[in-house]
Amino acid sequence: MELDKRGYRILKWTTRIFATAIIIFGLPFYFGYGNPLPFINPEYSIWDNTWLTIFPLMFIGLGLGWKWPKIGGLLITIPILIGFIIGVNIREGIAVHMFVPFIIGILYIILGYSKVRQR
Repeated sequence: MELDKRGYRILKWTTRIFATAIIIFGLPFYFGYGNPLPFINPEYSIWDNTWLTIFPLMFIGLGLGWKWPKIGGLLITIPILIGFIIGVNIREGIAVHMFVPFIIGILYIILGYSKVRQR
């Protein structure tokens, strides 16, 4: 994909702003869960343990995407996609709120693979 310089800059900063907002909004929820380490508490279901494993990877990917958008995007989208698949398989459903970081991950991947057209 080829974007002009202005479009690339707008997409890059929009993605970065949303990624920062997700980190700022999501980290308190992650740490407010009680014990955010997966597989420590025997009362946690496979659903809880799956998302407790995915969240740190997602937060790291949101941060890494600032410097390396390909790596950040893959580190966001692949774990969330796995979480969606596990949720459907164990009949818990899809965590709809995770579509927002998933879209940010896709935008990071688009940024990573797009070329900037010079005018």
